[in-house]
Amino acid sequence: MSSKRGRPRHPDVLTPAEWRVVDAVRHGMSNRQIATRREISVDAVKFHVANALLKLGVERRADLRTWRGVPADSALRTLRQGVPAMTSATVQLGAIGQISQPVRDITTAVEWYGKVLGLPHLYTFGDLAFFDCGGTRLFLSATEESQANAEPSVLYFRVDDIQTAYDDLRARGVEFENAPHLIHKHESGVEEWMAFFPDPDGHLLAIMAQVPPA
Repeated sequence: MSSKRGRPRHPDVLTPAEWRVVDAVRHGMSNRQIATRREISVDAVKFHVANALLKLGVERRADLRTWRGVPADSALRTLRQGVPAMTSATVQLGAIGQISQPVRDITTAVEWYGKVLGLPHLYTFGDLAFFDCGGTRLFLSATEESQANAEPSVLYFRVDDIQTAYDDLRARGVEFENAPHLIHKHESGVEEWMAFFPDPDGHLLAIMAQVPPA
């Protein structure tokens, strides 16, 4: 009896590696940025992007940015299963959950914000660091020295249901740069989901949701 060769078909529409790359694409990262962040080659990123485009039946990389997919094992998918259809009541944005601040050197910034200002350090991932500011998260990201003073801060508004908030804001005329996408999954299982949009002056804003495991 003959047997099929190769890996067994993955139960989700994308493999875990493809999901990570697609979420990075939805976040607006370039192939090189994704490769650096994921510690893989640029060719590997291109391979995953090409596979995702083929599996999802879309032609352009730009189409991935607005694709609404959610991983089968995501806490967000479980949460959405019990959410009724959106009514005429509009979604209200919550408190500001995060503010981003570009910095020239992440090591120097972490030292200064932590030891000089005394802000509680939450965690650091490579060139990204997070501090607690009385319940609002400060997000520091290393950037080019010439851009550190030019890039404005980003305000992240908390929402209970990011998919419903996304739909409601789009209905109100908000033009999102990307669909809600997974930014990070903590060891506790809590997922960080975000979607970004500009205000009338082009300043970047975002909605964010922390989704606990089911």
